[in-house]
Amino acid sequence: MSAPRPQPVFSRSDPRLGELSLRPVDPYGDAELLHRWVTHPKAVYWMLQEAEPPDVEREFLDIAAREGHDAFLGLHEGSPAFLVERYAPEQELGEVYSVRPGDLGMHFLCAPTERPLHGFTRAVIVTVMEFLFADPAIDRIVVEPDVRNTAVHTLNATVGFRIERTVPLPGKEAYLSTCTRDQYLASQGDSR
Repeated sequence: MSAPRPQPVFSRSDPRLGELSLRPVDPYGDAELLHRWVTHPKAVYWMLQEAEPPDVEREFLDIAAREGHDAFLGLHEGSPAFLVERYAPEQELGEVYSVRPGDLGMHFLCAPTERPLHGFTRAVIVTVMEFLFADPAIDRIVVEPDVRNTAVHTLNATVGFRIERTVPLPGKEAYLSTCTRDQYLASQGDSR
């Protein structure tokens, strides 16, 4: 008998696309699915193109074991559709910028699909930002996308991210970008 799947820890209803939720990644149970996602040509910036299923399982076991780092499987109407990682930026970026209290690092990936839904990626990043900012201790999200990933730079800007500068990271030149809670709320037309 297999272990039960982790339950969602966050959900929101998108007015156009329905329910989006997040549950912890199950490194054993989700490895095969995540392997298909991270080795797909559209996931080139995840730098796991050559990974085998056991490599992906180890990657997510390592994330689960690392203090301040965790991964979540995103569900759309209950079906796996995206991946989110959050991490303590001092562990991964402490050498390239001055970490402030309330900073949190983030990565996300939408699953490859043959039938894209208009507005889906935007709904995902809004869900991710709502999830991360649901923690009142978080005041700023930090990302470091590859400078060549123009699609994600445009998407990040729609939720308030600003490029701070280019930084060298293992395997890439990255745009160190940040988004404060206030920048995010302003991007959504919210003045809470």
